[in-house]
Amino acid sequence: MTEFDFTRETGKTSLGNFPRVTSALKMALRPGTALDGELVAFDKTGRPSFAAMQDANAETNVVFFVFDILQSHGKDTKQLPLRERLTLLQTAFVPSDLVQRCEHFIGPAQQFLAAVKKIGGEGVIAKRPSSLYESGRRSGSWTKMRLNVGQEFVIGGFTPGSNGIDALVVGFYDGRKLQYTARVRAGLVPASRRELHSRLKPLVVQACPFSNLPEEKSGRWGQGLTSEKMRECIWVQPKLVANFEFLEWTDSNHVRHIKFVGLRPDKNPKAVMRESSSV
Repeated sequence: MTEFDFTRETGKTSLGNFPRVTSALKMALRPGTALDGELVAFDKTGRPSFAAMQDANAETNVVFFVFDILQSHGKDTKQLPLRERLTLLQTAFVPSDLVQRCEHFIGPAQQFLAAVKKIGGEGVIAKRPSSLYESGRRSGSWTKMRLNVGQEFVIGGFTPGSNGIDALVVGFYDGRKLQYTARVRAGLVPASRRELHSRLKPLVVQACPFSNLPEEKSGRWGQGLTSEKMRECIWVQPKLVANFEFLEWTDSNHVRHIKFVGLRPDKNPKAVMRESSSV
């Protein structure tokens, strides 16, 4: 999923790789209109897919979902309350197969999170009906609530930094081979960095324990670990297991938006395998 703005008068957009969507937007919008929305790619089963968005081509089912209006009939609407902007949005463009309106609902967040979880969605965006459009700001008038997947990974290395550790290098076992899957910074605080460093320092080794490294490319979102990036790593014996939360698996056995939760001293590293990505 990728977020974009589109302006009717100038055709200004970042949708150059999706000419069919761009053409549909130009036909759908009323004159003097600027919209905010998000590109969503769907896999062969019809579900939204981050991997499909990464590899999107002319054959990929890509739809632009509109969720806000920035300009109507040439007038700036960003200082109007959200409830008024959504009213204007109803007649701002003509929906089609390639350009659709993002539905908005009013009610308890947990109710919608439960519904999104059932269909395997990523999460919910919650906004105050009275909020203004604040470009580039996190003012507290809106929040993103993700539905994360959780599982254990084996720690096979780290990159040095403040309090001993900047990021953990983790993976899972595929048979007898340890497979690299992610570098993790999120969730680490000074206390956990110091504790992890004290536990990992006696396990330092020269050889990389991951059988699938180095990788050829870092990837669009930097999940890959290339030879150059490996020079920053300190390797350890794969004896420590920790619990992590993340958003989803990618097709390359990496994970998105991963966060450290805590150590699992009760877990046998050899038993740590890739689990289902279902939530």
